[in-house]
Amino acid sequence: MARHKVEICGVNTANIKVLSNEEMVELFKKYQNGDEFAKEELIQGNLKLVLSILKKFTGRVDNMDDLFQVGCIGLIKAIDNFDLSYDVKFSTYSVPMILGEIKRYLRDNNSVRISRSIKDLAYKTLKLREELTNERGNEPSLEEISKLLGASELEISQALESLKDTVSMYEPIYNDGGDTIYLLDQLEDKSLQKFPIEYHIALRDSLKKLKAKERFILTERYLIGKTQMELASEIGISQAQISRLEKNGIDNLKKMIL
Repeated sequence: MARHKVEICGVNTANIKVLSNEEMVELFKKYQNGDEFAKEELIQGNLKLVLSILKKFTGRVDNMDDLFQVGCIGLIKAIDNFDLSYDVKFSTYSVPMILGEIKRYLRDNNSVRISRSIKDLAYKTLKLREELTNERGNEPSLEEISKLLGASELEISQALESLKDTVSMYEPIYNDGGDTIYLLDQLEDKSLQKFPIEYHIALRDSLKKLKAKERFILTERYLIGKTQMELASEIGISQAQISRLEKNGIDNLKKMIL
C-alpha cells in the first residue's frame, strides 16, 4: 500500500515509525538501564503524538516549527519521567505533559510542583479508568473510582486537575450566545468567609427551595468538585444544559439571598 507524504513542521509523517505497546515497554526497559539509543527510538516513535497535539493550535501561532520543538521537549520530559511500574500507557501519561509544555510556552508560565502522593493518586486513577473503560466499553464515574481506590471524589478530582496546565482566570468557559461565563465567575470568593452566620443559614435554606436538578448540580459542582462534562455524562444531558442549569441555580440563589 502506498504511503502518502504529509509535511507537518517539516516532518514527513509517512516516514515516522509508530511503535507498538510491546516495543515501547522494551525500549523503556533498555533506556532505564542506560541505553541512550533506546531513548532516541522512543522519541522518533512518538513524533506523531506530538504532531497530533499540535493540530489543536493550528492558526494560533505564526511559527508551528517552534511549537513542534517545544512539543518535543515535552515528549522528552515525559520519556525521562515515565514510570513503568504504574502500568499506564505512555500516551495516557505523556499527552498532558506535552500539552502542558506547549501551553506554558505560549503563556510563558512556570510549572507548578505537585506532591508525590497526589501524583500517585492521579496515576492510579488513570490506570483504573483505562482498565475499566477497556473492559466495559464505557468510562467509569468519579464515584465508582472513588469507592474502588478508597479516596474521596474531591481528592481524586484534585489529583486529576493537578496534571493539567494552569489557565487564565479570564479564560472563557461557556457562551451560548448570551453573556460569556469566565473561569473567574466560578472561583471561590474569599470575602464570603467574612459574612455573618445569617448569610450561611440563608444560603442553606435557599438551596432547599431550588429545583431538585439545580440543587443537585450546584452541590455536585461546588461541594464534590465534579466537572460539567462528568455531570452531563452522569445525568444524560448535554454539557450546555448543565451550564445553563448551573447558571440558573446561581441566579435564583442570588435573588433569594441578596
